Amino acid sequence: MEIGKIPENVLKRAVFGQIRTKRSEVLVGAGVGEDCAAIQLEPDEVFVLSTDPVTGTTRDTGRLAVQITANDLASAGAEPIGILLTVLLPPSADESLVRKLMQEVESACEELHIQAVGGHTEITAAVNQPLLSVTGVGKVKKGCLITTGGARVGDDVVASKWIGIEGTSIIAAEKETELLERFSVPFVEEAKGFGRYLSVVPEAGIAVKNGVSAMHDVTEGGIYGALWELAEASGVGLEIELKSIPLRQETVEICEYYHLNPYQLISSGCMLMTSSDGHYLVRELKKAGISAAVIGRCVEGKAKKIVNGEETAYLERPRTDELYKIYEQKHQN
Repeated sequence: MEIGKIPENVLKRAVFGQIRTKRSEVLVGAGVGEDCAAIQLEPDEVFVLSTDPVTGTTRDTGRLAVQITANDLASAGAEPIGILLTVLLPPSADESLVRKLMQEVESACEELHIQAVGGHTEITAAVNQPLLSVTGVGKVKKGCLITTGGARVGDDVVASKWIGIEGTSIIAAEKETELLERFSVPFVEEAKGFGRYLSVVPEAGIAVKNGVSAMHDVTEGGIYGALWELAEASGVGLEIELKSIPLRQETVEICEYYHLNPYQLISSGCMLMTSSDGHYLVRELKKAGISAAVIGRCVEGKAKKIVNGEETAYLERPRTDELYKIYEQKHQN
């Protein structure tokens, strides 16, 4: 199989197809596009769980690991509470590396008011670079849980901030020397700084207060992958206006330079939301200083259309994220 997400057909057969034991407490379990599980423990409160590893970069991995998990919880409408860390390190690691990783983790936890409540650290020859996996725990009042599968026919589809900003920041940091031969210092520094936009916790809070029907944070596979997952989970079709999808110029130019498709580039920091009045939601987000745009709507059927002027294309199943091409190019060189 290719590097990246397991193909959807394999996921359904080899993963979901093996999960047979069910419990009545589980409100949301494993499914296409669902980043969080939800378990009702108290009569009026639901615990929400999510887990993710960081494998696409070796820079600022501690902070990124926490942020990605907090984003998953926020996309369910949950308040992030705590995290459990699994840290696997190669034999070449030393104490200073462990300390640096935990400082990155704690910095992100402090900003988001999350406590690191436990985990596991291990030196192992099974990895050749630090591997962090985070399980997040959040809470949400019963009846306020938001899922990827809640979109309804007629809803507007809204995207916050810009697509591709996570991938852009990673590439700018990994390829800084090379990019400076083509682009100005301010341009590259701005692209590297896109990491400051990766939290979707603020927009999720606003979206929940304004009655969104579904949320899904845009991560590996980019906006195209996230749109596919949202439509599949909700059982709706899509009509998306390509020119309405928000993009930063830095992302456009860096993707052109490396021959990458920005619509399939990892995009933490962008939240997909569906609402009966997407334009109202956009205005409420902008009041809080968060840019957003209505990019299309949910329609009947299963067709997932991308409209670009007079041309119409159809979404395909999610592919390997474009970010991995950067590392393939590195190995080829």
